[in-house]
Amino acid sequence: MRFSLAHLTTLSLAPPEMIRVAGRCGYDSVGLRLLRVTPDSPGYPLMDDRVMLQHTRAAMDDTGIAVNDIEFVRIIPDFDVAKLEPFLAVGAELGAAWVVAAPYDPDLSRLTDRFGALCDLAAQYRLGVVLEFFPWTEVRGVAGAMAVVEGSGRDNGGVLVDTLHFDRCGDALSQLDAVPAARLPFVHVCDAPAERPATLEGLLHHARAERLPPGEGGLDIKGVVAHMPHGIPIALEVPMTGLTRVAGPEVVARRVIEAARRLLGR
Repeated sequence: MRFSLAHLTTLSLAPPEMIRVAGRCGYDSVGLRLLRVTPDSPGYPLMDDRVMLQHTRAAMDDTGIAVNDIEFVRIIPDFDVAKLEPFLAVGAELGAAWVVAAPYDPDLSRLTDRFGALCDLAAQYRLGVVLEFFPWTEVRGVAGAMAVVEGSGRDNGGVLVDTLHFDRCGDALSQLDAVPAARLPFVHVCDAPAERPATLEGLLHHARAERLPPGEGGLDIKGVVAHMPHGIPIALEVPMTGLTRVAGPEVVARRVIEAARRLLGR
């Protein structure tokens, strides 16, 4: 079982130290947030900071930690794929396999076209693109994400299933069985209270600030993983801002992987 440390779990750490933390805690790879998602959360644009890029590569060499994915591309109505070329180039330089994209264009036809264009540019750098779905966007579940990916007609496109968003969208495990294995290259895993928030504010709070380690909430994590392709990386995306403030990001990263091993190692 291969575990990847998603950057949101330790977002206060720049890539070099995050990679070293991942190495000390027993992860195999990381996902790096190179593009800022919200005005009050950091991104680490290694394509614009060659010194930090050198330190990141040195940390990878020292620890043996690989880069599984780079994030976070928001496909919005005025999306300009050409501007992402430096981002994709540095991802390829780091040996990343995947780019994480998010569907923030309500025009599904245009979204599908733009996703295809992103896949085309990413393919020039030997990268695939996974589309992550959310309960607060037009693409709210596995079927919706697959419609975009299949509609684009690109072989290097996939769907990123996150156990939190899968549950909050009300998807069924049987929907995962209908997705070709090649379209599910890795999975985001976390836990959360079983009760679904009734407001957008509640959904965003769980998603971006306070999740739970696997096995400490009410999500059917084992069910989701059992319906995913065998052997794919399990990326642990578990922001715990309260614990991070008190104990630091390394404590969170270690607690999360230990919980995942207890739950999924059985």
